[in-house]
Amino acid sequence: MTIEGRALQDTVIGRELTLEQCNTLATICEQRTIANGQLLFAEGSSSDTLFVVASGRLAVSRDTGRGFSDTLHLLGPGDLAGESGFLDGSPHSATLRAVGDATVLTIHRTRLEGLLIDNPIIVYKVMRAIVYSIREIVRRMNQQQLQMMNYINQGCGRY
Repeated sequence: MTIEGRALQDTVIGRELTLEQCNTLATICEQRTIANGQLLFAEGSSSDTLFVVASGRLAVSRDTGRGFSDTLHLLGPGDLAGESGFLDGSPHSATLRAVGDATVLTIHRTRLEGLLIDNPIIVYKVMRAIVYSIREIVRRMNQQQLQMMNYINQGCGRY
């Protein structure tokens, strides 16, 4: 299924690109619909695909080892998923499941690499957007860790 560049404009990637660049990038993207409750990918699986949430929400969860998963975050329209696997093939660190119906745009690594010769600036800006997304994840994790430490310290180490 083909998409238009307008679908990319309101995403982390689209904020880096002009409409013309979004249109060029859209030629290598595919659109995928994920039904409510369906997995986009499972923790531990690998993929060379970058996912861009176009609509809906995706729950990011991790196995607790206690027989259930904890939801860590909700991704919404414009957010990225699968950044590390896209960059280096590492396994996914969490499971992503649709909360309500969702639509994602997919970019396969080899297809993006195909733009390197004629459109290197697009590839550069996509990579910049990925770095921005990863920095936001680290910032959010640091903030949550600080909140947890404050909670523990206020309770004199009891929780």
